[in-house]
Amino acid sequence: MLTTRVFEFSTGQFLFAKQEPFRIGVSDDLPAIPALPETLLAMELQLHNQAIDLRAVSEAVLADLGATIQILRLAGRERGDRGDASIRIEDCIAELGLEACLNAAASGTFSKGALDQPVHDMWAHAREIAQACWLIADEAQGIIHPYEAYLAGLLHGMGSLPGFLGWSKNGLGPDEQLNAIRMAERWRFPATLTDFFTEVKIPGKNPQLSKIVADAHQLIGDASAQCPVLDSAVPTRTQTRTWTIK
Repeated sequence: MLTTRVFEFSTGQFLFAKQEPFRIGVSDDLPAIPALPETLLAMELQLHNQAIDLRAVSEAVLADLGATIQILRLAGRERGDRGDASIRIEDCIAELGLEACLNAAASGTFSKGALDQPVHDMWAHAREIAQACWLIADEAQGIIHPYEAYLAGLLHGMGSLPGFLGWSKNGLGPDEQLNAIRMAERWRFPATLTDFFTEVKIPGKNPQLSKIVADAHQLIGDASAQCPVLDSAVPTRTQTRTWTIK
């Protein structure tokens, strides 16, 4: 059965057709990562538009640690072992369809009070570090694309999620850095992210992204959530600046 969706890009509107159900079934017994209610609402509203604003949807997702992980996770399940992973969320949404991505993002739920501390702080911290990573990579104009830096910053504390969300019997241990590698591999994340998590655990392979994430913590002077990159908080803070997807 084919389903179609209309997406609007700067160059015009495009139809995407996809086969249901997904081609690849990957064994994955890890719980879903919850998405913020406002992210799900933004995606739901776009779903009912005649033409979907892909950039607006992507920016809403990329402001949400849980929604971003769930969509990357869905993309890895669909992709299987094809090895053609895209790191861009908008590419994932275009390929998979907004409805499938919304269902993936909505598959995790916050328990009562879960948006209180410390989980709320972790989501906000991830977003702030990601924005700082974008700025650092953009101003450096080096070999790291700001988009890659943003995703590394957003997901840099992914290995601490099992502890934060109270997972049990998931095959993951107390080592948060190792957890991140195992989660990225199990979910078939793009190689850029898996390599980043590996670099954090075993420095020396490709240090550019991990350095940007460490510099981002210094830029904002905040380590309020558990961070595998830093051992302690940095005392100074600078004014938050803006970023846009390019």
